[in-house]
Amino acid sequence: MASEGEAATSLQVLRRLDTGPHGLTEAEAAARLADLGENSPPLPHTASWPLRCARALRDPFTAVLLTLGLVSALVASWGTAVVILALVAVSCGLRAAGEHRADRSLAALRELVAGTATVLRRAGADAEPRAREVPVADLVPGDVVRLGPGDLVPADVRLLRARGLTVHQAVLTGESVPVAKAAADVPAAAGPGPFQEPYLCFQGSGVASGSATAVVVETGERTRFAAAQGLAGGRREASAFDRSVHGISWVLIRFMLLTPPLVLMANAALRGRGLETLPFAVAVAVGLTPEMLPVIVTTCLARGAALLARAHRVVVRRLPALHDLGAVDVLCLDKTGTLTQDRPVVERALGPDGADDPEVLRWAAVAAWWTLQLAELPAPDALDEALLTAAGPVGEEYDGIGAVPFDPGRRIATAAVAGPLGTRVLVTKGAAEDVLDRCDLDPVERERLLALAAREAGAGLRVLGVATARRPARARPCTAADERGLTFRGLVTFRDGLAPGAAEALRGLAGLGVSVRVLTGDHPSTAARACRDLGLAAGPVAVAGDPLDLDAVVVARCTPEDKARIVAGLRAAGHTVGFLGDGVNDVPALLAADVGIAPRTAVDLARETADVVLAEKDLGAIGHAVTAGRHSSANIASYLRVTLSSNLGNVIAMLAAGLLLPFLPMLPVQVLAQNLCFDAAQLAFAYDRPGPAALRRPTALRPRAFLRFITGFGVLNAVADLATFGVLALALRGPDALDDEAVFHSAWFTENLLTQALVMFLLRGGTRPGPVGRAAAVLAAVGLLLPPGPLGAALGMTGLPPAYPVLLAAVLGLYALALRAVRARHDRS
Repeated sequence: MASEGEAATSLQVLRRLDTGPHGLTEAEAAARLADLGENSPPLPHTASWPLRCARALRDPFTAVLLTLGLVSALVASWGTAVVILALVAVSCGLRAAGEHRADRSLAALRELVAGTATVLRRAGADAEPRAREVPVADLVPGDVVRLGPGDLVPADVRLLRARGLTVHQAVLTGESVPVAKAAADVPAAAGPGPFQEPYLCFQGSGVASGSATAVVVETGERTRFAAAQGLAGGRREASAFDRSVHGISWVLIRFMLLTPPLVLMANAALRGRGLETLPFAVAVAVGLTPEMLPVIVTTCLARGAALLARAHRVVVRRLPALHDLGAVDVLCLDKTGTLTQDRPVVERALGPDGADDPEVLRWAAVAAWWTLQLAELPAPDALDEALLTAAGPVGEEYDGIGAVPFDPGRRIATAAVAGPLGTRVLVTKGAAEDVLDRCDLDPVERERLLALAAREAGAGLRVLGVATARRPARARPCTAADERGLTFRGLVTFRDGLAPGAAEALRGLAGLGVSVRVLTGDHPSTAARACRDLGLAAGPVAVAGDPLDLDAVVVARCTPEDKARIVAGLRAAGHTVGFLGDGVNDVPALLAADVGIAPRTAVDLARETADVVLAEKDLGAIGHAVTAGRHSSANIASYLRVTLSSNLGNVIAMLAAGLLLPFLPMLPVQVLAQNLCFDAAQLAFAYDRPGPAALRRPTALRPRAFLRFITGFGVLNAVADLATFGVLALALRGPDALDDEAVFHSAWFTENLLTQALVMFLLRGGTRPGPVGRAAAVLAAVGLLLPPGPLGAALGMTGLPPAYPVLLAAVLGLYALALRAVRARHDRS
């Protein structure tokens, strides 16, 4: 990264680098290249596809599936084994593809750096310097390079000489307006912040206009271009979705590992049954695990992503990011280009007395028009464009004589137009203090006008001073020496143009429970003004570098490191954080966030890093994406609530029944058939429509909350199972008694599917039956019709006594009432 020595004078920098204005000798350059390495971003070792797939097996949920698949194969349940192992293969393939895409984006770093650079090199210590083209990779600190229009800056450089130099830094900052640069010497302690120093240019930026000679100060991985991408840190931390799924997976692992030993030991101790219960124990463990979770998750997220792309032109590049969007409760973003446009607009034109004066705007627009016409600038300055837009057609009523274009050192521009009776009028505009320095004013008046300009700047406005002077007509061209003895006309103030729809989008995000944090490199007053204009309650504006304030709505003067630090701090505080950025300087924050968002117009590396890509930089589209994420997340959460609580209740009841009965409560094949029916019915969750309440607040899969939910409802389900058979055992006598194994297995199978259908319908959280209601009805029908049919006979089941359905309906009615009551209490808590 660029060092603090860059803030020294150019002579101090040359001395520190042991070089001079004539550059290095070929021998010195070769020695430094051997010592410091090539001027290119380091690329990590690329792993092979088999190794990437093997790494994916470290994921806890993938490990659960692999274990279940192997155990199913051991007990010869080949159908279950094939399905589960296929899911493992798909999961590993997707993760390997994601790693491959990340490696590809790092490789794209080299494409953003110019192929060659013009450098001054000497054959020997006494030889004359000669300009020649060398590969950018061969540049070393101390090399003196030349820059011209259209060149890409090949390394981090300190300007030695510059003439009219402006640089595009969009690749680093995302800002579309060129930045003026100058070879000004500054004290060693100076420096306004990253990418803003006027005497520095950074690798990856491009020269818009002008020319310069500069000395290379940093190369390779030490440049800010490389550091801005977090190459030292590398990979993204686990997202909210990854963390929640990992937590749930480890809970499942513990249950799954405990279940078979408990079943074996209990049956061996109480019933004298040993290894013959192993298939039953494995079937119970399989029944505890939500095998359809990968299918449900993938289907929910894929459908949501497809709808977003089709309806709102939002592309989800990493499917779990859609869930993370639904869980986002803090959205961090920059001001420029998101809340405001990349162009200023005129706010007011003030006379010297502070009152509105349209003549000030007219004179400023005349200067802008003729400077543009006579100075042959490649494009109008953003402030000039704003002046001409606000003033309308002005300037052509005069005859232009000459112009002195804007210079970063003088900070003013002047146009000369023909006046009446052989005179000419000079119109000067620029930084207020520099314009006032050239006006004929007494000290008291000058201080008053400076205070007026400071008041406007303190309100978050950019301020332009305007002055004129009448001079005798003469033949020689207009020069900077003519800019003296001017008459001060007034001030033109500018504000950032608000992005269309930004205010409405902010209100929409607030309605969704998403708070916005503005992280900007702008001046605090400018940021506060834009937020105020948008109706965003900003409160006191924090300044980056101060103690971290996670409650601050606006943080100004942010560096890339500050943005990533704030995002990481918010995540550590328990928030799920989204970050919207479009420059290379945003990459660390994009990686630090739970979900990174970039517009289609972002630089390639930011877009490759992002999880979600917007067709336009539109906050409204983010609101739609958040809603789609909550829709998918609510369906996933409903599936997990239903399947885990139902499975846990069945397992508890089955273990208890296994200890109380002289035979197994269900055969292993019957357990797996029941699981298959239940899993097939739960596919409907991928197509469900959650209730409005689920879309009004952030959704997150929180393992502890889920554990409390499934434990409570699982125990209730187990009590219902055991109570059902207690009532039936007491009520049914004679030939209808439930002491026959086939009858008991059939009754248990039917009761389990009916209670699972009730759980699906009552715990899903929606108001209308929808696909889940229809699937629950089909599941109940299967539970009633399968045992007496031919497939039931093949599975070892038989028809049920006539009185059983009536008694079962009464018991399940009471269970449904209890389930509704407990659910209502849970929702209130």
